[in-house]
Amino acid sequence: MLDFDAPETLIDDAVIDELRLIAARYPQPRSALLPMLHLVQSVEGRVTPAGIEVCARILDISTADVSGVATFYTMYKRRPVGKYHVGVCTTALCAIMGGDEVYARLQEHLGVGNDETTEDGVITLEHLECNAACDYAPVMMVNWEFFDNATPDNAVQVVDALQSGAPVQATRGARVATWQETERVLAGFPDGRADEGPTSGSASRLGLQIARERGWHAPTPVTPETVEDDEQKGSV
Repeated sequence: MLDFDAPETLIDDAVIDELRLIAARYPQPRSALLPMLHLVQSVEGRVTPAGIEVCARILDISTADVSGVATFYTMYKRRPVGKYHVGVCTTALCAIMGGDEVYARLQEHLGVGNDETTEDGVITLEHLECNAACDYAPVMMVNWEFFDNATPDNAVQVVDALQSGAPVQATRGARVATWQETERVLAGFPDGRADEGPTSGSASRLGLQIARERGWHAPTPVTPETVEDDEQKGSV
């Protein structure tokens, strides 16, 4: 059940000040809505009615406008999320490479369905549409950190470690933070760990490596100046 009428909120004056700070970063304040909603989630654990109302008030837009954005993008949640959001890509390539099996195993192991949270409140499981990491398919993400070349067995090992409270390092990226800590970073408040852990792998860089070996370069952009120069040289 969605708690649309819940009167309780953790959004205090300090949070409102930070929401206003985000809005002030943009020439058009309403452009700040996406990071503002992430900040709401970092405080409330989801997008709440109170969060929608305060964003609308600060940006001078309607609550319907805010709700439209919050319900359009799947990264914004209207139900409480666990300490760790575990997403398994089940789009075509990842599915073919075993993503469906990874997701099915986690459902069975955790005893939850899609977009449901374990009884201990630690893991929310969701199947995702493309993690933009096809070079490492199938891919699982924990609070948007990559776990490449996932298998049913290593996926279970990851969620077991998360539930036990053990630190977990992403395949590419930083040590996994909590859902609410991650949401604060997405709101534009860095945690100082952007360079922690590897950020890319050999499969991601393979195309660049081949291009360098073969001397390939991107085409020169066509501008009025280059056209005029070519005309003067008689090449056009």
